[in-house]
Amino acid sequence: MSEFTHINEQGNAKMVDVSEKNITKRTAIAHSSITVNPEIYQQIVDHTNKKGNVLNTAQIAGIMAAKNTADIIPMCHPLPLTGIDVEFQWQKHAQSFTLNIQATVSTTGKTGVEMEALTAATAVALTVYDMTKALDKGMVIGETYLLSKSGGKSGDFQRKA
Repeated sequence: MSEFTHINEQGNAKMVDVSEKNITKRTAIAHSSITVNPEIYQQIVDHTNKKGNVLNTAQIAGIMAAKNTADIIPMCHPLPLTGIDVEFQWQKHAQSFTLNIQATVSTTGKTGVEMEALTAATAVALTVYDMTKALDKGMVIGETYLLSKSGGKSGDFQRKA
C-alpha cells in the first residue's frame, strides 16, 4: 500500500513526513460564497444585525479557522501561518445578494496552505449563516474552491475561469 501517501504499511492512516521537503514561501487563495435575501443583505451592510457586525465577526472566524485547520482536518500539518486575509465582494441578483468570499493564507514552510485557505473561506460563509439564520434559514452557501496556490514542489496553480 505504499503508493498511497497517507497510508502506512499496515493500511492505516498516517500523516505524511515532510521533513525532507524544502522550505519555501507558500500562498493559497480560496473562494466561497453565501446567497442571502435582501433583508439580510441590508442588515449586514447597515450593521444592524442583533448579533453584531456580521462581516467583522465572519472575518475573525475565517482567520481563526485557518489557524486551527490542523485541529479539524486529520492529515493536515500544523503550520506557522505568516499571513491571513479575508476579502468580501457583493453581487446583486434580481431577488437576492451573493457575498463572494476570498481567503488568502501564507506561510514559509515545507507544506502548502490550501486546506487553511479553504477552511477559512468555508468558516466565513458558515459564520454569516449562523449570525443571520434567524431571518432566513434558506440561505445557500455556494461552491468553495481553490483559486490559486504558489510555492512548493508541485509548483503554482491557477484556476481557469
